[in-house]
Amino acid sequence: MGEFLRALADPDIAFLRYAFLAGLLASVAFGVIGTYVVVRRISYIAGAISHCVLGGIGAALYLQKARGLEWCDPMLGAVVSALLSAIVIGLVSMYASQREDTVIGSLWATGMAVGLLFLARTPGYIDPMSYLFGSILLISKTDLFVVAGLDAAVVATGVFFYNKFLALCFDEEFTRLRGVRVGFYYMLLLCLTALTVVLLVRVVGIVMVIALLTLPSAVAGQFARRLWHMMLLSIFFCAVFNIAGLAISYIHELPSGPTIIVLAAATYLAVLAGSRIPNLLRGRGRKSRAIAK
Repeated sequence: MGEFLRALADPDIAFLRYAFLAGLLASVAFGVIGTYVVVRRISYIAGAISHCVLGGIGAALYLQKARGLEWCDPMLGAVVSALLSAIVIGLVSMYASQREDTVIGSLWATGMAVGLLFLARTPGYIDPMSYLFGSILLISKTDLFVVAGLDAAVVATGVFFYNKFLALCFDEEFTRLRGVRVGFYYMLLLCLTALTVVLLVRVVGIVMVIALLTLPSAVAGQFARRLWHMMLLSIFFCAVFNIAGLAISYIHELPSGPTIIVLAAATYLAVLAGSRIPNLLRGRGRKSRAIAK
């Protein structure tokens, strides 16, 4: 860890400081929206949105390099495709008669396919691995401002509509009977999830988005009894996973995204085992006493 801290202080390794700050900033959005995703059980929707993001990134790179549209940044393409996929999935789940899982699976695969086709037609070599598996070390100073802006928008909206989202997550039918526009707030939650997914793609990549969006909140859920407690703990765990994973990957020369995810998964499994084993032992103890009687 000392080596990592010295590297952070080194003026010649600015990219590491940018990655460190991005991990801390993004953890706030991950914690807030990840809690809603886990409680509302829409992680599969987040996965579909994340894979549609590649389509937007590929289209933006193609327009930028093949058509000369310099303003068409990959991050802009990611935001547009994420929001469009969130709106389509939301409309299908609320109004369409088709099977929701079929539409989500179709969008999941089509987004990836469209993105890869655009990347294949883009002049020059574009490595899709950097988008599929991410690299927080590639975040620039400009990206840091974008991350901060998206982070602020997501968190402000999520906190401002906290009571509405709380009701939506725990009792949708009662919320509808109270006259709350459930459809509007559900769509808003999906759009916030889409923006958070865009932040996640920069940190761990498209493939592993679901893990970092859900694992910190799942760990927090083992300790919290209120939704806002779960959010705060989720933010804390996500920051720890990001920074510790970044440090481990830097010291041992490992890819940062997979390191962060493995650390989060190992922590979740350890917490889950720690909470289940005492219950199993107590259950066996009661069974043994019953047999003895």
